[in-house]
Amino acid sequence: MLKIENLHTEIDGKAILKGLSLEVKAGEVHAIMGPNGAGKSTLSYALGGRPNYDVTAGSVTFRDQDLLALDPHERASAGLFLGFQYPVEIPGVSNVQFLREALNAQRAARGEDPLTGGEFLKLAKAKAGLLKLDMEMLKRQVNVGFSGGEKKRAEMVQMGILDPKFAVLDETDSGLDIDALRVVGEGINSIMRAPDKGVLLITHYQRLLDVVKPDRVSILAGGRIVETGGPELALRLEDEGYDAVMADA
Repeated sequence: MLKIENLHTEIDGKAILKGLSLEVKAGEVHAIMGPNGAGKSTLSYALGGRPNYDVTAGSVTFRDQDLLALDPHERASAGLFLGFQYPVEIPGVSNVQFLREALNAQRAARGEDPLTGGEFLKLAKAKAGLLKLDMEMLKRQVNVGFSGGEKKRAEMVQMGILDPKFAVLDETDSGLDIDALRVVGEGINSIMRAPDKGVLLITHYQRLLDVVKPDRVSILAGGRIVETGGPELALRLEDEGYDAVMADA
């Protein structure tokens, strides 16, 4: 579903990713772990098409398309979703307005009819309930005045409404308490666990993986994937730390 080969990126002329290769198959949740500064967020931004994250070499194939040849909105319409480590605030725009416009723009790109206001509100209510988010929150401005946990849950509601084929989730567990972590993890499972979908889950901690249960785990360090294994690799990292595991790698 997603195949990355020899990816090199630069930010302001500084090399960050240095030959990263990775493949995520349909139906798979692939977790990425690694120390601070390894390039995890850079990978997510490069896949999403964020400006100034320059790809200098390599390729990314997504659902048989050249992902790097697409603009960010085209990547979204093709089925890619990017969950941010720090979701941004959008003053003056309500969540309901933002999400309905985003969904209908993607439906138009796929040649589908737009949802009516009533159809959208029914969908939004169902997805908000899944993440235990009050619908009143969706009537508020996007992320304005939200706690860290509320921002992450609202972002998962956004993912549920857009229903992507592939989600890149950058430290979705950041800022979550124990209860919110379980809700968000179960939301990821409900929305994205399907034979025709995939997830690249970037995290520092085993606690989210206890809920989501990845199929594969890779360690990103120094701009490259240095080790890949099953879920037991994350448990080993938890017990031994990065230095010990990467020394063996």
